[in-house]
Amino acid sequence: MQIKTMAEYFANGETPEILFWVGCAGSFDQRAQKITKAFATILDKVGIRFAILGKEESCTGDPARRAGNEFIFQMMAQNNIAVLNGYEVKKIVTACPHCFNTLRNEYPELGGHYEVIHHATYLQQLIDEGKIRMQEGGTFKGRKITYHDSCYLGRANNIYEAPRKVLEALDAELVEMKRCRSNGLCCGAGGAQMFKEEEKGSTRINFERGKEAIATGASVIAANCPFCMTMLTDGVKEQGKEESVQVLDIAEMIAQQMQ
Repeated sequence: MQIKTMAEYFANGETPEILFWVGCAGSFDQRAQKITKAFATILDKVGIRFAILGKEESCTGDPARRAGNEFIFQMMAQNNIAVLNGYEVKKIVTACPHCFNTLRNEYPELGGHYEVIHHATYLQQLIDEGKIRMQEGGTFKGRKITYHDSCYLGRANNIYEAPRKVLEALDAELVEMKRCRSNGLCCGAGGAQMFKEEEKGSTRINFERGKEAIATGASVIAANCPFCMTMLTDGVKEQGKEESVQVLDIAEMIAQQMQ
């Protein structure tokens, strides 16, 4: 599969339907790269004309702002906005809630005005439009799945239903954790916490969340964030359940069960 960059589209006088913002994790983290490939595969299969920025994409600046370095954030944001505006980008889809929140809610004050959609919402739209069709009796049919609400998609942007509707399309049994939706427990990675040294305490947050997920009896923990993916995977390993409980992004699940 060959994915065109915005530069290639622009050089040919063409405009893609969407810009797929890959994000740092989706670009460089080996586990998150699988999510990137799964989502790109879905877009390609349903015939969406999409582009990436490639080497012109840099970090949104989210970790810098959360860590208190406003200067670095604004430098990164202004650089990205210059690139996006230069290509006259209108619609962005990303699989990272952190990128989603920053591009959607924080770039406008610096001149970056775009329609920004998280991939959970975009996948729901494609399913509702009949563009994504599932195999009968697919991989996840009848299996118990629990869903982890990422903070930046849920509490920060009030998106709770879209990912659940995507999971419904898999014909699986959705079992909720004790703490879910607006009361969901953070995985422990948000607010640039993922990059800090460990602090004193009796329990790691991701271990606690891993226990809650495993307690549902689900064989799959569905995520929608590369950082949550890392933290939940570690939480499952800490419980010694990595052989019986999978942690998957919703895009990976849809890609596996598409016709």
